[in-house]
Amino acid sequence: MALPIVAIIGRPNVGKSTLVNRLTGGREAIVHDLPGVTRDRTYKPAFWQDRDFQVVDTGGLVFDDDSEFLPQIREQALAALAEASAAIFVVDGQNGPMAADEEIASWLRQQSVPVLLAVNKCESPEQGLMQAAQFWSLGLGEPYAVSGIHGSGVGDLLDNLIPYLPRVDELPQTDEIKVAIVGRPNVGKSSLLNAFVGKNRSIVSPISGTTRDPIDMEIERDGQRYRLIDTAGIRKKKNVDYGLEFFSINRAFKAIRRSDVVLLVLDAIAGVTEQDQKLAGRIVEEGRACVIVMNKWDAVEKDSYTIYDRQKHLEDKLYYLNWADSVFVSALTGLRIDRILEAVNAAAAEHKRRVATSAINEVLEEAIAWQSPPTTRQGKQGKIYYGTQVSGQPPTIALFVNDPQRFGNNYRRYIERQFREHLGFRGTPIRLLWRGKKAREVESSGTNRAVRV
Repeated sequence: MALPIVAIIGRPNVGKSTLVNRLTGGREAIVHDLPGVTRDRTYKPAFWQDRDFQVVDTGGLVFDDDSEFLPQIREQALAALAEASAAIFVVDGQNGPMAADEEIASWLRQQSVPVLLAVNKCESPEQGLMQAAQFWSLGLGEPYAVSGIHGSGVGDLLDNLIPYLPRVDELPQTDEIKVAIVGRPNVGKSSLLNAFVGKNRSIVSPISGTTRDPIDMEIERDGQRYRLIDTAGIRKKKNVDYGLEFFSINRAFKAIRRSDVVLLVLDAIAGVTEQDQKLAGRIVEEGRACVIVMNKWDAVEKDSYTIYDRQKHLEDKLYYLNWADSVFVSALTGLRIDRILEAVNAAAAEHKRRVATSAINEVLEEAIAWQSPPTTRQGKQGKIYYGTQVSGQPPTIALFVNDPQRFGNNYRRYIERQFREHLGFRGTPIRLLWRGKKAREVESSGTNRAVRV
């Protein structure tokens, strides 16, 4: 379902990201006094009355300066307007109309999208109307006095926005796969996003830290919709200063948590690093499906053995992701980019797949026949009574046993391998819950508790 989009436009430091957080009811957009914190356009879900929509935050617009990133920010703002149902032009009520505001207003009057004028930082109810009245001169209709910090006036602004937004029941319904793109700085995450979209959706630069907010983008391929989430490059903790980068990385971790499938992007030249291994561990910990993307494959000198050597390198370094498919690509040339979405589709399907209890118990019966559960030194043997899948995303199977303590890690890994060999689950982690007699007794009394791998 492609929700209608509302673009937030304005010069730097007028409080656009603060207003975005107010409209979306969260603190997803990074707010900081430094101009240029928001660079790419970032999408956040919002709701008002009976309308669902997306708010897209854009970088601060400056027309008379072509220094670093500013031309790209203008391109991002124009792209946001091109796909928007309406725009909110944010100005600073405390500073009053400025030449930069007039220049942006003149530019907005040339666009076809309807524009609402939000006069931000009107914290005082008495002075707010007078501050807003100064902006009638911009020629964009009624100026609305609002406070992104306190929320005053935002309701009136949204009430006047509603007529431009269609209802959810008027929108086409489709299943959406959420895909987070994660990796170290400069492995080509933003280039990969642009390769999917087919245009400069995200600003690409050799300078680390260009991407700060997680960037959401919807695309469609063969009737399937995807929400692609580009994230900030994740570095070692000791290299991260508290501030913008700290908050960017935390949002990247949140992006992993809210995704269905994670694309772990690696640098084919550098290979798998210690930080890549930690990211892989985070993906497993969050229970997300995964596709390993080895980018910059075009820059690697190759012979007939190169791809097999690199595949072995991946298996050795990322052995706990041995269930994930890997794709060797080049975001620069477009090499094998389409294969990534094929792998995403397969991983997403396995991530939410349900298996019948009878099939699970057939696998268990055969596994036990080939290798009996271990026996303790006191001669007490572990017993598996039966298993059943209790949830998906990730697939979670409860195994009911006499005593979970009698099953060591080796046997638990053996059982997981048997499930994978016979039931598949390629591209997704599996969680096994080992539940003993005591746990079942507690559950029967109304309290759920289980021993977890």
